[in-house]
Amino acid sequence: MKVLTVVSHPRTQSLTFSATNRFVQGLIEAGHETEILDLHRIGFNPVLWEEDEPDWSGKSKLYSPEVEQEIERMKQFDALAYVFPLWWFSMPAMLKGYIDRVWNQGFAYGSSRLHHQHVLWFILAAASREHLEKREYDKMIAHHLNVGLSSYVGISNSQVEYLYDTLNGDPQHIEKLLDKAYQLGLNYAKT
Repeated sequence: MKVLTVVSHPRTQSLTFSATNRFVQGLIEAGHETEILDLHRIGFNPVLWEEDEPDWSGKSKLYSPEVEQEIERMKQFDALAYVFPLWWFSMPAMLKGYIDRVWNQGFAYGSSRLHHQHVLWFILAAASREHLEKREYDKMIAHHLNVGLSSYVGISNSQVEYLYDTLNGDPQHIEKLLDKAYQLGLNYAKT
């Protein structure tokens, strides 16, 4: 399977990038092909301007060159993985802007749906599992990603996975988190 791995974090020397690299290692060892799309390093502009505003007239719309390029990139892959830190119980603005602009009307919804077989939302959370479960933030986030986004654009196989307590600097804890990232890649789309 060809998996587009999209990562959103401002620092390449972050746990998010370390987890991304281990995830990709697992993907490759499982026989998948992948490309890492680093939204910050490509200089993606997350701000939606008029040229990328959805066109509800029913006509086929050409979006900005940046968005058209990302639409073409997405078309080359069978599946998706998004790796990002949990900020304010949501995704970073960079990734939200990418989805706003690229998962656009006529490509991801409206007259067309995404063709991707699977999407993994791979989230790094500074909070503990108990903290996210306490007020059902985990259920809210999963519902938003699995139903509000994935199902809406035609991807029925959507999965949310977390690495918890990411600010815990204990080397053994970090290694367990990175091992989980590797296992997610190795077992991608098997659940």
